[in-house]
Amino acid sequence: MKNTMEPKGVGLGASLLVPSVQELAKEPVTKVPARYVRPDQDPPVVSSLLSSLPKVPIIDMEKLSCEDSADDELEKLHLACKEWGFFQIINHGVSLPLVERMKKETQEFFKLSMDEKKKFWQTSEDLEGFGQAFVVSNEQKLDWADIFYLVTLPENIRKPHLFPNLPLPFRDTLHAYSKELKNVALKTLCFIANALKMESTDMITLFKEGMQAMRMNYYPPCPQPEQVIGLTPHSDAVGITILLQLNEVEGLQIKKDGIWIPIKPLPNAFIVNIGDILEIVTNGQYKSIEHRAIVNSEKERLSIATFLNPNLDGDLGPAPSLITPDTPPKFKRVSVVDFFKDLFSKELNRKTFIERYYI
Repeated sequence: MKNTMEPKGVGLGASLLVPSVQELAKEPVTKVPARYVRPDQDPPVVSSLLSSLPKVPIIDMEKLSCEDSADDELEKLHLACKEWGFFQIINHGVSLPLVERMKKETQEFFKLSMDEKKKFWQTSEDLEGFGQAFVVSNEQKLDWADIFYLVTLPENIRKPHLFPNLPLPFRDTLHAYSKELKNVALKTLCFIANALKMESTDMITLFKEGMQAMRMNYYPPCPQPEQVIGLTPHSDAVGITILLQLNEVEGLQIKKDGIWIPIKPLPNAFIVNIGDILEIVTNGQYKSIEHRAIVNSEKERLSIATFLNPNLDGDLGPAPSLITPDTPPKFKRVSVVDFFKDLFSKELNRKTFIERYYI
């Protein structure tokens, strides 16, 4: 029986409170504060190499739905998931005026005064709101970014002090965008199931009433961008991520064959990547990929990552239709809530979180 009471304002973890990098960057910063200096990070990609690097695959959602082109496009999707773990989707069906409103209003939201932002700031007990994530010690190095993180669906687990109090028209735009993105995510997951020849019901049962969350990222300009990192290298621990870049400043890079490859977003496209949970569900056939965000010396960068995860009141493991005597499960089953509580109790650390779920 479903638990309809407990998830209201569900708490999956917290992050230590840290100063706003956006506010810090408003001052004339000539030297990066020590807590943001990251000598442990790989150096930036050499610009002379950019033209020779491979490009992330592009998947046309209309072709996947068209009888004449579906098989070829499904094979492209299969290779994108298997060899890259990242791809861009075009002709996704999300209203372009809605996407443009979402871009504009999110940028306006980050321009609110600190007094206004404090109404939406994280608390010491909760991850949702303005702040940073995965900060678990006062000695830990920090990313050169502010985030606004909140759970968006199902509606009954939205935090009462956050979503209903967002300024208009942003609140209504965010609500509409969350619904559209859920539809795109479910459609993409069903195509992924088809590409892998797994039962689509395995995917739908897991994700249809799943938890959707959004992470809005603000990367201020930095006078010494090579000394900081906008987002620490990691793989997403989620089911699937759909990323929208809000302005023209690039920064997302993925690690493929030991090389950091920048992703240049196409106009009117979304960037999609496979998370650890989907790696578990596909029994390791499709893998989550390490990625990072770098920052710019002169311009801010903004993006919105929308995550779709399984139902919070269920558990997750390899899809039953993929398990045979020849392909036994590679991962343990775990409750979804325990999975996320475990995730948010630790620092981001490349692609290491999934290791604890191997059999």
